[in-house]
This record gives sequence, C-alpha cells and structure tokens, in this order.
Amino acid sequence: MEPNLSQARRQAHALLDMLPADKLSAVRSLLEVMVEPLANSLALVPVEKEEITPETAAALDRSRASLNRGEGIPHEEILREFGLNR
Repeated sequence: MEPNLSQARRQAHALLDMLPADKLSAVRSLLEVMVEPLANSLALVPVEKEEITPETAAALDRSRASLNRGEGIPHEEILREFGLNR
C-alpha cells in the first residue's frame, strides 16, 4: 500500500472513531454505496413474485430430470457457442 494511502486510511479511521452513532450509520451507508453500488442497489430492489404456470413447472421438472441423467451441456461448450472461449 502506498504511504499516502496508508496515511489517508489512518486519518479516515480516526475520523470515523470520532463520529457519534447516528452519523456513523449515515457514513457507513454512503461507504457501502461507494464500494459496491450495483450490489447495494440490487439488495434494495423488492422481489417480484411471479406465479409458476403448470407448463413452466413441467418444463422445470423435465430440465431437472435431464440434468440428473447427465444430459447437461458442459460450460466450455456454451462458451464456445457464444464465442467466449477462454
């Protein structure tokens, strides 16, 4: 870690230690958004409950049975199919 970065981190930690609880909570929320904005946004999105139709349930059952029989497609093959070879 660069010396200036280490010093900046120490200073930031010292400032955090001086904050009262209510302000610390606000700063923590801000830091969470800054560190991982997409993950935080996704965590706050309400889950939509979609009804599974009998047709979809049957298709899922067929898919699971196919995988249990070892009929899945290897990951490498999917990557090749989409031109994403490693």
